[in-house]
Amino acid sequence: MNRIKLATMAVTMLMLAGCTASEPYVEVKGKRFIVEVANDDASRAQGLMFRDELADDRGMLFVWRQSAPRAFWMKNTRVPLDIIYLDRNLQVVSIAANTPPCRLRQGRCPSYPSAGPARYVLEINAGQAAALGLEPGDRIEVGNIAGLE
Repeated sequence: MNRIKLATMAVTMLMLAGCTASEPYVEVKGKRFIVEVANDDASRAQGLMFRDELADDRGMLFVWRQSAPRAFWMKNTRVPLDIIYLDRNLQVVSIAANTPPCRLRQGRCPSYPSAGPARYVLEINAGQAAALGLEPGDRIEVGNIAGLE
């Protein structure tokens, strides 16, 4: 009986260690966000659309190979977001804060452009960038994201 308990505990510990150790994350002013990485056209187009909620410690990091002016819209996005534009060095270029869900018909949603070229975009719940005191020029840290460490 003790062997079964010990084996069960060992398997559980291995599973828990594997879950947290390899999750991609960004760190903003000391707060860690577990992120989904959108690094291809399909995942970038889908983004956080059709989600009814986003946990306070979650977000999405959009990745491109090159820096360029970027603009996001909130089509089919149900959760208000902060959209944080980052340059190739992961420094904040600009922040579109508290962007509301778009309830207008397709093609009529406003867009939120970056203030300069961006290679990465981080989306987190609305209000969190301000609550953390995040400003243009600040740098974020990343972990467990291939090619960004």
